[in-house]
Amino acid sequence: MDIEGWSQTLTAGPLLLIALAAIAVLLVLIIKLRVHAFLALIIISALTAFTTGIPTDQVVPVMLDGFGKTLASVALLVGLGAMLGRLLETSGGAQVLADRLIRIFGEKRAPLALGVASLLFGFPIFFDAGLVVMLPVVFSVARRLGGSVLTYALPAVGAFSVMHVFLPPHPGPVTAATFFEANVGYIILVGLICAVPTWYVSSYLFGKLIGRRINLPVPSILGRAEDVQNPPKVGTVVAMLLLPMVLIFLNTGLGTLAKSGAVSEETASQTWYELLRAIGETPIALTVTLIIAALTIGKARGLSGGAIEKTFESALGPVCSVILITGAGGMFGGVLRTSGIGAALEDVLSDLGIPVILAGFLIAAVMRVAQGSATVALTTAAGLVSPAVLAGDYNAVQVAAMVVAVAAGSVVLSHVNDSGFWLVGRFLGMDVRTTFKTWTVLETIIGVVGFALAAVVFGLAGVA
Repeated sequence: MDIEGWSQTLTAGPLLLIALAAIAVLLVLIIKLRVHAFLALIIISALTAFTTGIPTDQVVPVMLDGFGKTLASVALLVGLGAMLGRLLETSGGAQVLADRLIRIFGEKRAPLALGVASLLFGFPIFFDAGLVVMLPVVFSVARRLGGSVLTYALPAVGAFSVMHVFLPPHPGPVTAATFFEANVGYIILVGLICAVPTWYVSSYLFGKLIGRRINLPVPSILGRAEDVQNPPKVGTVVAMLLLPMVLIFLNTGLGTLAKSGAVSEETASQTWYELLRAIGETPIALTVTLIIAALTIGKARGLSGGAIEKTFESALGPVCSVILITGAGGMFGGVLRTSGIGAALEDVLSDLGIPVILAGFLIAAVMRVAQGSATVALTTAAGLVSPAVLAGDYNAVQVAAMVVAVAAGSVVLSHVNDSGFWLVGRFLGMDVRTTFKTWTVLETIIGVVGFALAAVVFGLAGVA
């Protein structure tokens, strides 16, 4: 949020110290003093706004702006996804699909199967939506096989994160591609080369390792099926999981075609074209899926409208805390951005005398740690290094590798100023300390391994 007539007078040093102190105090409040995360985030957001010199009459508007923008993108997805997840779970649909996956892949390969399925779902579906749709299946598999839920959840969670970070049509790589004038086809190719091995190391192998060390029970946030007599068929459940993916891909695919020039401006402005894209917007796609699920799963099992309504109502209460805490995390990140920390770091980091691909990664990483938003981190880093990229003699594959490298930097060290930190932590029933040990480490591995692979591709493309 820009504040008219106000500019930050503090330099990068004091601003960075304030940010570090704010994060430290926040952790003390939550971990040591056991203050509820929602309240702690509000307190620290306000204190940080005052300390960084944001005008007093603008402190609350800045806080509400960050809170509201986060809820605008998260609340509908989490609410609709939780309703769909509760219907799949309580109808026995998630259990039916879990049984089929175990039967096909075997118990030992169940985490691998969940991860691979999430990689496929994660290609067109954004992280938040994919997570809430897939979690009922993950929880059912975990209940059936036993052991820590992390063993089954992290491969799936990491898959959605990897696809969201590295591959179009997700906003991060698309934004960097615009700055670098990169070929989307090459980005998809290089992104896949980097994403799959990165997921295997950061999510599947790490998930198995941390699952043995931290025995986390399956949370009950999405409910649980009990003695279901007439569960839906596997094909119906798979269709309900694929439907939002197909609708969302319709939106992103048509959007990509329009941006690339494959579809004329006249066609892109037609009502039918815009209507198809609107149906593929994530909130509408999930709403359509929810209605169809209610008819095909709920009605097919003989449930009345009142019973279906109660099922949906029971899904919203448990996720209210998730939504509010996630919004408060966005509030904290918004205060940090408005305070000018990002702009101050830009001045410090813009003159780094290091290779362009490494500079992009480091700038994105520092920006990510400082203000939380991966999109802001990636956009800032891409904007800073784009003149060097455009002026350099790089081939199409090298430019695509640099897009992946900057995207990798934007995902490392997710912590308390990132709304995703709270979303994953609360859905999996983790406290802050455990979320650091799992989600933060997983995201950092994704960033580091992804950058290393992108750097290798960059070097090989330069030699070829």
